[in-house]
Amino acid sequence: MSLLLRQATVADAREIATHRALMFHEMGQLPEAAMPALVADTEALLEPMLATGEYVGWLVAPADAPQAIAGGAGAQRRQVLPHPDGTGGVAEGRHAIVLNVWTEPRWRRQGVAESLMEAVLGWARAERLDRLVLHASEAGRPLYERLGFVRTNEMRYTHPLR
Repeated sequence: MSLLLRQATVADAREIATHRALMFHEMGQLPEAAMPALVADTEALLEPMLATGEYVGWLVAPADAPQAIAGGAGAQRRQVLPHPDGTGGVAEGRHAIVLNVWTEPRWRRQGVAESLMEAVLGWARAERLDRLVLHASEAGRPLYERLGFVRTNEMRYTHPLR
């Protein structure tokens, strides 16, 4: 299948927000009743983030149906304090987290997610990021590992913070 890849615009915020809700719902982390609230809240935050470049996203469509979005992925920039770069030097703290990697079910296993992740990796290289991270679902882990992502020692605090 031939794919068309394009960078997301502010006009795509609702599509990206919908992908995010579908992703969390499919992973069993979001009940269907909460999906509209997540879509609305995400769309409201994504619009200015897309406009400023804090969030950069890509969408893929089949070449023979360019209006049919087959999937999407994005990255949110995160500036952190300088830190050791792992080679004896100091990294500037230019990080990004990969978010919202989603392929519509009928387009899975056809190279959509890999095409999206190659776009993310190309962008990260061009931006000369110090670090690119993501949180993988079980379904996505084989692709991410094949592309060079490795598990790390990150820990998450699970008690309420508010």
